[in-house]
Amino acid sequence: MGYYINPGNDNFREIRNDDYIDKSGIISVINSTIGKRERLSCVSRPRRFGKSYAANMLEAYYDCSCDSHKLFNDLEIAKDPDYEKHINKYNVLYLDITGFFADTTLEELPGYISKCICRDAQRCFTGIDESDSIKEILSSVVEVTGKQFIAIIDEWDAPVRTPRITQETQTAFLEFLRSLFKSDITKKVFAAAYMTGILPIKKDGTQSAISEFREYTMLKPGPFATYTGFLEEDVKRICQENDASFEKMKEWYDGYSLRDTSGKIISVYNPNSVIRAIEDHSFESYWGQSSAVYGALEYINMDFDGLGEAAEYLTAGLEVTYKTQAFKNDLVSFEDADDVLTILTHFGYLTYDEERKTGRIPNREIMEEFGEMIHKVKHKETMTRLMESEKFLADIIAGNTDEAASNIQNVHMKESAPLWYNDEQALRAVIKLTFFTYRDHYVKLEELPSGTGYADIAFIPKKYDPSPAIIIELKAGGTVGEAMEQIKSRNYVSSIEGLGQNIMLVAITYDKDDKTKQHYCMIEKVQVD
Repeated sequence: MGYYINPGNDNFREIRNDDYIDKSGIISVINSTIGKRERLSCVSRPRRFGKSYAANMLEAYYDCSCDSHKLFNDLEIAKDPDYEKHINKYNVLYLDITGFFADTTLEELPGYISKCICRDAQRCFTGIDESDSIKEILSSVVEVTGKQFIAIIDEWDAPVRTPRITQETQTAFLEFLRSLFKSDITKKVFAAAYMTGILPIKKDGTQSAISEFREYTMLKPGPFATYTGFLEEDVKRICQENDASFEKMKEWYDGYSLRDTSGKIISVYNPNSVIRAIEDHSFESYWGQSSAVYGALEYINMDFDGLGEAAEYLTAGLEVTYKTQAFKNDLVSFEDADDVLTILTHFGYLTYDEERKTGRIPNREIMEEFGEMIHKVKHKETMTRLMESEKFLADIIAGNTDEAASNIQNVHMKESAPLWYNDEQALRAVIKLTFFTYRDHYVKLEELPSGTGYADIAFIPKKYDPSPAIIIELKAGGTVGEAMEQIKSRNYVSSIEGLGQNIMLVAITYDKDDKTKQHYCMIEKVQVD
């Protein structure tokens, strides 16, 4: 047993000793590629989405130097007809690229990895010539053992994600990977490969720099969709076993919508955050408490047209449209706002609908992160909108009806296309944009069931925040008096009376037939005992 060649099953054994969510079905996906033309798979997903767990599971399953039946016999993979055909039948080449960083420089990384593999082969097998190339050495191992390799490469893109890497060094590292998997020897040596990282493979022009790999990303996960994170049934079971609120878990950590091979949209949760919430008995943002967090603010602050506006829309809980195809899959080749939004998708800050070409913030956890970042954004327009939003909130609480009406009218005129000016969803978007800094004090609820109807939008103060609750009714046509009467007659207040807060009732209307689209506002304060 070596460190890089046939490392054994101790890592997965340790994982099985804890509570384990069965994701062994991913092995069936890799098994289906063994010996096929598309035997090389590259799977990218954000940090803390179980990439290393999957890599450790695969090394334990395929490694011929150990017997892993006891680790897998009770898992999903054991029901696969090919379970026995492949378990512990291969040599395994396992590389965690980040593990090499402490012992070498980026410039010397390819040569150092090759040297480590060669030394490992010499320790494990006799008759290995030190002067041979890495491919010749691996080929010799196959000849000596009669078993091909399964290559498992974790964090392949770590050098590409390093800010200090030069273009020359990046090219050299990509050439190392390309040479390892591109030749007739590759077909002889490797039965399959599973390579994982955060970014898709770097592009040379419009093509992948390592074209032999079939890529599966957060945008197009294919057969790996159900193994990207925790599924809803997983989370329901975890909550039931630990007496935790599934509704809260869904609010905080759900929202990554991925399309599987059948075209079905599945809901994926961040595994790390779910487990942390259970362990800490607390629903909060764990995103910034792990290495999952990146300098998203650095990218949002880039000087690209439309980026500041996109950040505002996202923070307001709205979708934005962007294209992902042109992104070159590195952290330096940004050309426009679409590239920035695409990298945020790969990092897990956004979830993307491939058919509609729209992205949004997936859940409350990430929304908390964006809420913090928006105060630090340097775009002049965003800073102006930030101040306007905070002033609007202050005007509502102070009962300044004329100022509040003027502010929301400005947003409505600026953001709504003429064709959709009176559309109900457009009106909701106007409220969200006007209140887009609400997360400093509030939690937003839409279609709040109250009394005999539904309030358009309600803003509920966070725990221990002294701010009053706010219920808003925005209508096209009619008077503010009629809108206020609707709030009262339908008893919207009833659903939030138990919060022990004062409540601001806000009715906003405008004349949809008038060319000026003049907006009017009425505000009443309700004292709650």
